[in-house]
Amino acid sequence: QLQFVESGGGLVQPGGSLRLSCAASGFTLDYRAIGWFRQAPGKEREGVLCISSGGGTTNYVDSVKGRFTISRDNAKNMVYLQMNSLKPEDTAIYYCARKNMGACGTYRGYTNWGQGTQVTVSS
Repeated sequence: QLQFVESGGGLVQPGGSLRLSCAASGFTLDYRAIGWFRQAPGKEREGVLCISSGGGTTNYVDSVKGRFTISRDNAKNMVYLQMNSLKPEDTAIYYCARKNMGACGTYRGYTNWGQGTQVTVSS
């Protein structure tokens, strides 16, 4: 079964940090762009960051620039999202997904969505 499993979410105070992990099962990540998305209560899902097969990154939302970074470890079949200086508006369920191509491109065209991990930023 082809799927992602996200982990690392939790409750954190404003200004804090979290590192989310995305583990691929049933396929390898090597040649595919991988993206992180989030969905806040009552809002549509939005793209956050993408990492291409070559390691280049694409921001899909300006609000995380300078605070979030995406990385990948193909040997471990893992992708990570390091989130620093967290704000209450970052509260959401975070998902990872893949593209059937190496380039990030737009936030459309992603498949194999995981179940997500909840991130709550609150004092």
